[in-house]
Amino acid sequence: MRTFVFQATLPRVVFGAGALRHLPREADALGMRRVLVLSTPGQRAMAERAAALLGASAAGVFSQAAMHVPVETARAAADEAARLGCDGAVAIGGGSTTGLGKAIALASGLPVIAVPTTYAGSEVTTMYGLTESCAKTTGRDPRVLPRCVIYDPELSRGLPFGITVVSAINAIAHAAEGLYAPDANPMIDLMAAEGIRIFASVLPRLQRDPADLDARGDALVGAWMCGTVMGSITVGLHHKLCHTLGGFGLPHAELHTVILPHAMAYNAPAAPEAMRRIAAALQAPAAPAGLFDLAERHGAATSLRAIGMRAADLDRAAELAAQNQYPNPRPLDRGLVRALLQRAYDGTRPD
Repeated sequence: MRTFVFQATLPRVVFGAGALRHLPREADALGMRRVLVLSTPGQRAMAERAAALLGASAAGVFSQAAMHVPVETARAAADEAARLGCDGAVAIGGGSTTGLGKAIALASGLPVIAVPTTYAGSEVTTMYGLTESCAKTTGRDPRVLPRCVIYDPELSRGLPFGITVVSAINAIAHAAEGLYAPDANPMIDLMAAEGIRIFASVLPRLQRDPADLDARGDALVGAWMCGTVMGSITVGLHHKLCHTLGGFGLPHAELHTVILPHAMAYNAPAAPEAMRRIAAALQAPAAPAGLFDLAERHGAATSLRAIGMRAADLDRAAELAAQNQYPNPRPLDRGLVRALLQRAYDGTRPD
């Protein structure tokens, strides 16, 4: 019989096509009167749209969010919020923008409303990450959890299919690790398996029609489930490797997509029931190969070489990954991790 402790702390969720129109209501409910709207440079227009909805409550737009949340960017955003006298922030975009909102919340305690346009899932977790001098530091803090999440499928309708695929597999990674986490429980098992199933079934629909609004809505439900799993458990080898390699400047979602099949193969002998559940959700004979095939079938990169990793950095990455180990069903061995990274670098399909 399993023993477990489960305590969920989740933000308010507003879901539906056109749900962005509720942003002023949600900001008002949180007492936000001077709001800083955050985005990446490429999503500045969307941030301006959110600011227009907020009207007089919008204090300004900061559109310099960047991948892996560089410490310098986080400081600049927090300084801008302080300069403008902000009492809240709206993060509209993908995981980079949500991460920047979390950094502001960590530094100042300001409440954040997250409006995700990808499937990162970090909007429903207390996890944060900051990068400085090629080293990514992660942690958990209840202050960074957004107070409200607005899921509007219309905002992801124009998301290119290539980004959709890697964002979806990034979300699957959160759920997959939840199925063998030491602090998992029956509720987590259900959400993880269903989140993986949703994404495996929705990607072919979006491949046929990237603008399919119903499919975009289903994908956001999958992201919500997978993110909730990650926010409720202790992550293992996969996230350890991605946090380590993120410090080398590799793109976040693409990195998760490449590493996931190999991390699953490493853990498969020690987590057979988790692998069975993942394979069933993917409708594949085996979890590691099924994850690799899912990425390859939908056109995603499947090697570290293809996403910019240098072969010369593999030894250093293995050394860093073996330090300060995350809980994992199979102990981390530096030599085996180095071999894993070589297979990921070469893009070898797991057996």
